[in-house]
Amino acid sequence: MSSSEVLALIALTLRVAGVATLLSLPVAVALGYLLARRRFPGRALVQALVALPMVVPPVAVGFGLLWLMGDRGPLSGLWEATGIQLVFTWWAAVLAAGIVGFPLLARACEQAFAEVDPRYAQVARSLGFGPTQAFLRVTLPLARRGVLYGTLLAFTRALGEFGATAVVAGILPGRTETLALGIWSRVQLGDDASALVLCGASFALALASLLVAETWLRRGGSGRSGT
Repeated sequence: MSSSEVLALIALTLRVAGVATLLSLPVAVALGYLLARRRFPGRALVQALVALPMVVPPVAVGFGLLWLMGDRGPLSGLWEATGIQLVFTWWAAVLAAGIVGFPLLARACEQAFAEVDPRYAQVARSLGFGPTQAFLRVTLPLARRGVLYGTLLAFTRALGEFGATAVVAGILPGRTETLALGIWSRVQLGDDASALVLCGASFALALASLLVAETWLRRGGSGRSGT
């Protein structure tokens, strides 16, 4: 397996994971804040639905996306009217990776906001800040460590996503074949040497991401304890 092929797979994997995480982030922050600050009927159900992609088989998630985005699904009229084709594209891989990693990000955001004393935002409001200003300038900065850590966890989960992506995006070299899909396809072809190379690349990416997260947390924790 040539180095250019490996680099292409790494680049597509990083692009899919990065876009999936960025698209999930604002939704996860808003939902995490809502769950941390509000008590409403059905809150437990919402929390369960958020966590659902972590416990159901990823293949089931992929099949659900395939049904929603396919020509025979409930949204087929929308796709036909707009001319949008998501199935078997890298955007389908983005959606699959984003949904599978979303619970990690959303629950991390919920926990981060739950640890922020709401009185800080109340003080900001008393000083003339609006609700949005108080959130962006007070609450969110105080919760940033948990939010960023959840972001890194979701990103690393997206790096290794396989089951949902294989169903809804397929294994198309140069188009949807990420590292995880590349490993699987080469194992099926009996190309163990190439599979090992891709396993090493996947391991290195995941380890680097986790090391960044742990290093950042240690620095943040030591900085806070010294104040």
